[in-house]
Amino acid sequence: MNYLKKVYLATIFLFLYAPIGVLIAQSFNASRYRGHWTGVTLDWYTKLFEDDRIMNALSNTLTIGISSAAIATVLGLITCVAMKELSRKWRATFLSVTNVPILNADIVTGISLMLLFMGLGLRLGYASILLAHIVFNVPYVILCIMPQLMALDKSFYEAALDLGASPFKAFWSVVLPELRPSIFAGFLLAFTMSADDFIITHFTKGAGVDTLTTAIYAELKIGIHPEMYALSTLVFFFVLIFVLLFAINRRKLKHAEDVF
Repeated sequence: MNYLKKVYLATIFLFLYAPIGVLIAQSFNASRYRGHWTGVTLDWYTKLFEDDRIMNALSNTLTIGISSAAIATVLGLITCVAMKELSRKWRATFLSVTNVPILNADIVTGISLMLLFMGLGLRLGYASILLAHIVFNVPYVILCIMPQLMALDKSFYEAALDLGASPFKAFWSVVLPELRPSIFAGFLLAFTMSADDFIITHFTKGAGVDTLTTAIYAELKIGIHPEMYALSTLVFFFVLIFVLLFAINRRKLKHAEDVF
């Protein structure tokens, strides 16, 4: 029975990571053509950093992702604090409304935002992509923060007020540290959704402005360049290192809590 479990787990991991393994191998392939191995090379990694178009797309992806995630996290936190003060009926209503964009099809959101921006006279480009990403990221942040905020004991906040702290000081010193894990999770989820988005970005971007997803889509017509394989490999290893460091940090924090 244990043997079957190991085979099953190995099969699952194979399906999950075999495509990534092929991608990594292709990033070192000297041939420009998939399926034709001619040797090992690092030329694609060198050319990657010399390609202004890819570097601009990467820069747009990172700046839009970080900015939209940060703004959406702040807006989502404020929204959660406001909704907590509502009655249970109104809070449930507003939570249902904020969940609609999550369940809504991306193509509907993309087209509606494009029409809204054009109706307002906003020129499609970097700013329109940023605004669109903020809009669809806020519900995900609320989804991360709201459960932990509702689980907090309000007596700690009230005790800080009784001790002379202002409402803002009490929130900053008592409530915010307790919400730090969910805020961090909301920020990471928002950044991931932003970096991974294609449909909404495609409808709200202007000419000459691309993120990695739209740049890769444009290459499909003529064939994806090997530089994209190299970039995808670097992104994968960056995420892998980040996850490992995060896991190590959590283990150290848990060990410290057990000690004390």
